Amino acid sequence: MGKKYFGTDGIRGYVGKGPITPEFALKLGWAAGKVFANHGTKRVLIGKDTRISGYMLETALESGLIAAGVDAGLLGPMPTPAISYLTKTFRADAGIVISASHNPYYDNGIKFFSKDGTKLPDEMELEMERMLEQEMTCVSSEDLGKAFRINDAAGRYIEFCKSRFAPESLKGMKIVVDTANGATYHIAPNVLKELGADVIPIFNQPDGLNINDECGATNTKALQKIVLAEGADVGLALDGDGDRIIMVDEKGVEVDGDELVFIIARHALKQGELNGGVVGTLMSNLGLEVALKNLSIPFKRANVGDRYVMELLKENNWSIGGEGSGHVINLKHIPTGDGIVSAIQILAAMVETDMKLSELKAGMEKYPQVLINVRVGTSKYPLEVDEVKLAISDAEKELGDDGRILIRKSGTEPLIRVMTEGKDADLIKAVAEKVAEKVKAFA
Repeated sequence: MGKKYFGTDGIRGYVGKGPITPEFALKLGWAAGKVFANHGTKRVLIGKDTRISGYMLETALESGLIAAGVDAGLLGPMPTPAISYLTKTFRADAGIVISASHNPYYDNGIKFFSKDGTKLPDEMELEMERMLEQEMTCVSSEDLGKAFRINDAAGRYIEFCKSRFAPESLKGMKIVVDTANGATYHIAPNVLKELGADVIPIFNQPDGLNINDECGATNTKALQKIVLAEGADVGLALDGDGDRIIMVDEKGVEVDGDELVFIIARHALKQGELNGGVVGTLMSNLGLEVALKNLSIPFKRANVGDRYVMELLKENNWSIGGEGSGHVINLKHIPTGDGIVSAIQILAAMVETDMKLSELKAGMEKYPQVLINVRVGTSKYPLEVDEVKLAISDAEKELGDDGRILIRKSGTEPLIRVMTEGKDADLIKAVAEKVAEKVKAFA
């Protein structure tokens, strides 16, 4: 039996449709509770972001867990990486996050963590899938689980984030922080303030509906303007659940995940703390690969998705990896992507080198990229056509060592994505259009 409900990042969907209904959340809580109980689990923590449906799903999951005989500790609104950390810190047997990350408020999702703060193994997810097909039954009254609220969760996590900062303080630094009206609204500003920074929080008034709404890591326009208007040293943009970070330098220029990974890796190398190499994805900018090569830092590409970055890091026993979207991982600090902790590493590099963010990122030159989406019939796969294969081969030769082409099928839509990048913007555009036209001819 394969996975019917679980994707690469838990379960997600439009609330009220598909799997994300209160009835499903109740059954999922029960199924998870049964599986956890079979593995000796007696206590599970539940956290959520700020979207309005979180209250409903939290209550349903809690009821399902209790019906299965498992205790549920309620953390309230907390970043996804905080659940990873707190599950291990509070010696819980598992953790659950209710969040759809960077998606709009009307979506939601459910993700599980093991007692070690890592994602659940596939075997346990498959067990939950099987239990979801069973009839739900409640344990006897004396075996019911209990619910309890953990009131010091935020304070514990704030102290953890502060402990990741090696310099004495951020005194004298002005920072604008955009929390996307999400789960870090009460965490990120306090972390930075307690480290001594002059903090200007924005988009930190969640109402259940405004999470990720033209703000945060997916839209830094407002942050860029405010950084310039305030004369700030740097701007931080987190996403709704706090596992992504995009930054803005003192000139108001966006600094993406690829550039942040480069800065962290180079600083670790200079500090003698770099463990092996760096993992990016198939979509990581070629400029990152070239910049790391110039520093003699090994670089490998994983499939798109932080789950695959994590798998390749562990396979190679490396620590640092990430995606251009802002998922940045450093296993030296926490076993998952963490936007606040990643930002703190960048801020530490700024303080320790006495350099501005614009100066730190200057060691990496981003290559221009072109992305063309070609819609295809659901039963067609033009990449198997000889004429298309030949066009791709010709494109690779034309780009040579100064560029690359990536053709991949979308995992969520009937699209073939044609991406080219290289030093010559005109050349990569022409090559992408040529290949896209050939793909379209057989779509």
